[in-house]
Amino acid sequence: MDTPVLILPGFGNSGPGHWQTLWEVRHPAWRRVDLGQWDAPDCQEWVRTLDGAVQRCEAPPILVAHSLACLLVAHWAGQSRAPIKGAFLVAIPEPASPSFPSAANGFVPVPMQRLDFSTLVVASANDSFGSVAHARRCAIAWGSRFVDVGELGHINADSGIGDWPSGYTLFQEFVG
Repeated sequence: MDTPVLILPGFGNSGPGHWQTLWEVRHPAWRRVDLGQWDAPDCQEWVRTLDGAVQRCEAPPILVAHSLACLLVAHWAGQSRAPIKGAFLVAIPEPASPSFPSAANGFVPVPMQRLDFSTLVVASANDSFGSVAHARRCAIAWGSRFVDVGELGHINADSGIGDWPSGYTLFQEFVG
């Protein structure tokens, strides 16, 4: 694939066993965006960092976002005119959830405007950070295709999914 791919981890970054990290290892040309302040993220700082990373791409990129980075993409989309090809959004957290990180600043309210690029929202039926109903509401508002992958927890390393082969298949279908 010639399209640039930017990996956007969520709160705490994605560790060595996370599917994002494993996909990045598989594709050395893909770039992880160092959003900084992984344990005390500020939405506006992350938006500026993402915008710079998108603008440095040689062509409109595909964003691969997990958890809090999904909310980042929605906030960024409302503030930037930099073009992207699409966004693969996995495990959208729900700010009203008791598991939502209190150290995350500025991610509320969740933007609910239609996004002007292609998106796929992937949700898990037993994600403690966000309900399927919340993810579906976001997908409808954003104009996204929606996929419920069953019970995979927060779709992270703790879910025991390794490099998440079924997720990679969804990603490949998304980028077509």
